[in-house]
Amino acid sequence: MNTFITTFLPNVSEIWDEVLQSTWETLYMTLVSGLVAGVLGVILGVILVVTEDGGILENRHLYNVLDKLVNIFRSLPFIILMALIVPFTRFVVGTSIGTTASIVPLVVATVPFYARQIQNALVEVDPGVIEAAQSMGASPGEIIFRVYLKEGLAGIIRVSSVTIINLIGLTAMAGAIGGGGLGNLAITRGYNRFQNDVTLVATIIILIIVFISQAIGNALVKKVSH
Repeated sequence: MNTFITTFLPNVSEIWDEVLQSTWETLYMTLVSGLVAGVLGVILGVILVVTEDGGILENRHLYNVLDKLVNIFRSLPFIILMALIVPFTRFVVGTSIGTTASIVPLVVATVPFYARQIQNALVEVDPGVIEAAQSMGASPGEIIFRVYLKEGLAGIIRVSSVTIINLIGLTAMAGAIGGGGLGNLAITRGYNRFQNDVTLVATIIILIIVFISQAIGNALVKKVSH
């Protein structure tokens, strides 16, 4: 194995520790950003569902404001968003450079995307089940947790898997402009120094992470659906 790496991946063999560190940084950004954005995205998605026209807590003004904010932030290219919220990033973590600093724009970019995905998943819940819960005197909180989130669990897991894959792509983009991780490795080592084997290995590792995430998501959907 060592002979293969030395022969076909000469530059990678010299910076193997850096490859492992970059992989960990990508996983760190993905996991932390995914956890924070997941919680906020579910909350925002639920609010969008219950406040829309015909929702159990219909509030057109609140829905219109949140809906437009989600659309605006979803429309912003990630690189522009990173630059736009630099002051906010510095306020939150004390710096705008590095792996931890990248988590802030990653969360800001992922929350509206995930919230819209959650909204789409929850609107597929059978309206008849919701009406039945209301007729039995269920409170809005009970309907949210016992009907929306429970009945829409398979859809939530499915869109969560899509969001994680999208987030992995964003971490690579964040790394390309100084956020660390495999994206940073592929650009600073692979592209700038013409070390194509480094770029190749970074790409393969990212693809492996994506495939594993997709496989876990599919397995959870299958388990919940049965």
